[in-house]
Amino acid sequence: MFKNAFRFLIYDKPKSFGALFGIIISIFLIGQQVGIFLFLTGLMAGLPNSTRSHVGLWVINSATQNANSLGLLDSRLQREVESIPGVARTYPVVVASALAKFDNGETSAATIVGSQYPYFKGGPWNMSKGTNADLLPEGAFSCDEFDSKTLGNATLGTAFELGGKKAYIAAQTRGARGFGGAYVFTTVERARAYGKVPTDKVSAILVDLEPNADTIAVRERINATIFGVRAWKAEDLSSATVSFILSTSGIAISTGTLIVFAILSGLIIIGLTLYSATIDRIRDYATMKAIGSTNGFITRLILLQCLILALVGYVISTILLQGFKFGISQGGVLFEFTPIIRVGFFIVTLVISLCGAVFAIRRITSLEPATVFRG
Repeated sequence: MFKNAFRFLIYDKPKSFGALFGIIISIFLIGQQVGIFLFLTGLMAGLPNSTRSHVGLWVINSATQNANSLGLLDSRLQREVESIPGVARTYPVVVASALAKFDNGETSAATIVGSQYPYFKGGPWNMSKGTNADLLPEGAFSCDEFDSKTLGNATLGTAFELGGKKAYIAAQTRGARGFGGAYVFTTVERARAYGKVPTDKVSAILVDLEPNADTIAVRERINATIFGVRAWKAEDLSSATVSFILSTSGIAISTGTLIVFAILSGLIIIGLTLYSATIDRIRDYATMKAIGSTNGFITRLILLQCLILALVGYVISTILLQGFKFGISQGGVLFEFTPIIRVGFFIVTLVISLCGAVFAIRRITSLEPATVFRG
C-alpha cells in the first residue's frame, strides 16, 4: 500500500507539493508564535526562573502575585524567617525602578536588582563579561548584552546616570532580561541608594533550606507563623507571575488567535489541494473500486498519503524552525522547544494532515465504480 500511496503522490507533483507546502507553512507559523510566546513568558518570570535550581523559597509580601511588582518588607523579617525550622539561611533582594540617562542623550527605564555579595542570590545570572566581584566598586552595575541598544549602546566601562547618581557598566550578562525594563544588577546596598528604597526594607527574602528539609512543610510554617508574608516555591511564583500578566494583557489571546488561524489555514490548504487531486484522479479511484477495492482500502490509501506528507512536512518545518530560532537568538530572543512541545508540533502536523484528507475521503466513498465506464 505504501508503494501505491507514494505513486499517487508523485503522479501529480504540483498538488502534492502544494499540500506539503501548506503543512510546512502551518507548522512553521505555529512554532514561530509558540517560540515568541515562550520568550515573553520567560521574560515575565525572569527573576524566579533564575533561582529554581539554587533557592528553596521566595518570601514576599502576601498581597503580591507578580514577581515584577514586589511590595516592600521589613528587613527584620529575615531573622524571623531564619528562626523557622528547616530554614538554613536567608538572603535579601531589593528591586527598584530608576531612569537611566546616557551621554548621547538617550534615556531608558531600568529595573535595579540588588542582591547580597558574595552569594548574589536572585541575580545576576548568565554572566558573559566580568564577574560578580566586579559589582563591588562604587557605582558598579551589570547590564545585559541584548539590552545594550535600549541602554544607550552601553558596553563594559560605559558611564551613565542612574536615578540621578553616577554609575558605570562593570559586567554584562547574556539573556538575563526583564519584562518591561532592562535589568541592571548590583549589590543590595547600592540598589537601595540608587532606587531610593529605605535602608530597613527589602523586596524579597530568598531562603536556603536545611539538608533534607521538606520544602512544602517549611513553606507552610512560614505562611502560618509570619504575618504579612507569603512563601513561594520559585516555580510556583513563576507560574503565578505569568498567569497574572497574561490575564491582564492581550498576549495570550493574540498568540492563541494566530495559532488557531495557522491551523485552520493548513486544514483548508491541504483539504482543498487533496480534494482537487482526488477529482483529477477520479477515474483511477473508480477503477480501483470497480476491480474490488473497498471504501476502507481507499480511505487507508488516502490517509497513508497524508501521513507521508505529514512526516516530510514535519521534518522540513522543524529544520526551518531551528533556523528561525537561531536567527532571532542573535537579537536576544532566546527560547527552547521542550520535547513535549516538539511532540505537540508533531501531533498538530498529523491532525492537520489527516483532517485535511476528509474532503477527499468523503468524495471517494460516495463514488460509483461505474464512473470509470462513463465518458
